[in-house]
Amino acid sequence: MNYTAAFAASFVYICLKAMQQINVVRDAQRWILPTSLGMTVCEFYIVGYIAAVGPTLPGIMAIGIGSGLGCLLAMRIHRK
Repeated sequence: MNYTAAFAASFVYICLKAMQQINVVRDAQRWILPTSLGMTVCEFYIVGYIAAVGPTLPGIMAIGIGSGLGCLLAMRIHRK
């Protein structure tokens, strides 16, 4: 497990989580289950990463920056 993979998993997870919230607001019911399944895969990886490596500063930074950028991407996608 490395920082790049933790960044990517966090990026995708938060992007999906933000998109899920937008799906709920817009009543896009057909996207709820697939989005939830994608979130679950990412969440399992992130929890496993933290359990294996522990809360290191580089890991916290990778996950935090990935989360923020994932949220920004979801907002940009749904803006159109």
